[in-house]
Amino acid sequence: MKYLSLIFFMSLLPQYAGKSLRRDGSHPRTFEDIKNEIAGYSDTAKAIIDLAVHGKAQNRSYERLAVFADTVGPRLSGSKNLDAAIQYMFSALQKDGLENVHLEPVKVPHWERGEEFAVMLEPRNHSIAILGLGSSVATPPEGITAEVMVVASFDELHRRAQEAKGKIVVYNQPFVTYGETVRYRSQGAVEAAKVGAVASLIRSIASFSIDSPHTGWQNYQSGVPRIPTACISVEDAEMMSRMALRGTKIVVYLKMGARTYPDSPSFNTVAEIVGNKYPEQIVLVSGHLDSWDVGQGAMDDGGGAFISWEALSLIKDLGLRPKRTLRMVLWTGEEQGGVGAEQYYQLHKENISNFDIVMESDEGTFKPSGLAFTGNAKARDIIKEIMALLLPINVTDVFDNADGTDINYWMRDGVPGASLRDDLSKYFWFHHSQGDTMTVQDPNQMNLCAAVWTVVSYVIADMEEMLPSGDLRHPLDKFGGSQW
Repeated sequence: MKYLSLIFFMSLLPQYAGKSLRRDGSHPRTFEDIKNEIAGYSDTAKAIIDLAVHGKAQNRSYERLAVFADTVGPRLSGSKNLDAAIQYMFSALQKDGLENVHLEPVKVPHWERGEEFAVMLEPRNHSIAILGLGSSVATPPEGITAEVMVVASFDELHRRAQEAKGKIVVYNQPFVTYGETVRYRSQGAVEAAKVGAVASLIRSIASFSIDSPHTGWQNYQSGVPRIPTACISVEDAEMMSRMALRGTKIVVYLKMGARTYPDSPSFNTVAEIVGNKYPEQIVLVSGHLDSWDVGQGAMDDGGGAFISWEALSLIKDLGLRPKRTLRMVLWTGEEQGGVGAEQYYQLHKENISNFDIVMESDEGTFKPSGLAFTGNAKARDIIKEIMALLLPINVTDVFDNADGTDINYWMRDGVPGASLRDDLSKYFWFHHSQGDTMTVQDPNQMNLCAAVWTVVSYVIADMEEMLPSGDLRHPLDKFGGSQW
């Protein structure tokens, strides 16, 4: 009998020559196999695109967002408006017929700006438009009247440190990129306080301005005095810089009534389409529901939140059910540093091996150009093939480095991540300002963004295998050692 077994085994060798067997005995898939599988989704992708861009769902994400933004308005962490927004979405998602709609409790910061204004007293009277920065302390009740010192950089501030004591430091740093320039907003008060300033006013982190201040979060540092801080418009920062360069003395009166309260209860909002084969495995799409307390939060991040909802709606409307669970999360407390998302991560990280990909749209929903992706080379190759399905709308590019405050926790642990890449040329014109309203949004562009978001998330959720990821989740090569 043992000789018969040996003969049978040897007869199989030519069939598997040069190819490894998986532990379950199945044949390892080549990249060509995966390409063919993805190509098989061509008709489904076209159906999604047709429904989102040309069909009955055309403009739906825009119209839903318009009703929401006009009804609820801005949604600052800890505010009653944010509470109302969460309850609005909870009800809307249930009415839409999505599955497992629920709220997951978290704690978020609660800061309110209160009354605030600034006036230049010398060399002339001039009202200065300001927006206090998140977590800023208040001025004394009588306000602060002080001479201004204008600097263009932290280096200049440190060189002139002896001049700063008792003054209001005005930063007139040029806008380079958001990532590079935003440190003046986040660290400006601390650096000014270190050299004895009594307050700081920071040129808004904006690439264009129509006398519009742009707010945002800032951070204090232990052991450094906490001084009031606000953003001012590009125009006022440049005017005071010109005055200072001429040797003109500038005096400003600043009054801010900001207050920080104990952390408030809030919720991440969740809805799903449950997978029909691997329901425990998750493809996550997301945007954040909170915003700043100015404008309507339509662009940041109403658009990202509502195309994530739209992705589930489109899939449901087409009668599709992927193999894996498609989960939408609308984060809370993103503007304060991803507070809600971090608590979600801590709650769910024990199941990290089941997270296939985490996706976040938080850089506008303007004309899409592709997808930014973080993951290994094999996963990137798969994403490129999936993006090719979007050729009918000419959105096929894959860029490096997915960006999303709320998904960074997962990507750092090796889970593949993706973010929508779109036309950012005007994004920072409106970001964190009164200008972030529905007027910024374009229904046709949102349709395209929804189509991209839906095709990518559905195909990943329905493919037979999860994306290859880091060692944390796949200690063995998922593709059986094949190189492609």
